[in-house]
Amino acid sequence: MSLDELWTALRLLLLLAVANTAPLVAKRLFGARWSTPLDGGLGFLDGRPLLGASKTVRGLVAATLASALAAPLLGLPAAIGAVLGVGAMLGDALASFTKRRLGTPPSGRATGLDQIPEALLPLLLLQATLDLGLLQIAAVTLTFFVLEIPLAWLAHRLGLRDQPY
Repeated sequence: MSLDELWTALRLLLLLAVANTAPLVAKRLFGARWSTPLDGGLGFLDGRPLLGASKTVRGLVAATLASALAAPLLGLPAAIGAVLGVGAMLGDALASFTKRRLGTPPSGRATGLDQIPEALLPLLLLQATLDLGLLQIAAVTLTFFVLEIPLAWLAHRLGLRDQPY
């Protein structure tokens, strides 16, 4: 990977961290306000929740806005940040949907499934726009996977997360 590709990868990793953290901060700041579930409380054919109550409109908006605001600070257009924020939350929702189908309780741990879609989906959405190579996508996704676990523990210690994972 070239130096430019590494710099782009680092900026995307930082934006993923912003998108991942913003819903936690919003929950801490706003409590139950605007915590409408993304799935509207709907169930799926299996009788389980579609996504679950922890995937909220507040979280989607927080991730999108925070990433859009952070992107220019990293030399990227706000639109790139917004796409990354939405993509990260869609990846998180996809993971949540899958976890519900597997019978994992809301906020239950599923290592890999909790991290990979949240990083991979937004990177794939931005692949053509940012001319991302597969090595960059793989490196950012793997780095996010490795770092998210200790950072989740830290967020728990700081009172941002209910669970340390």
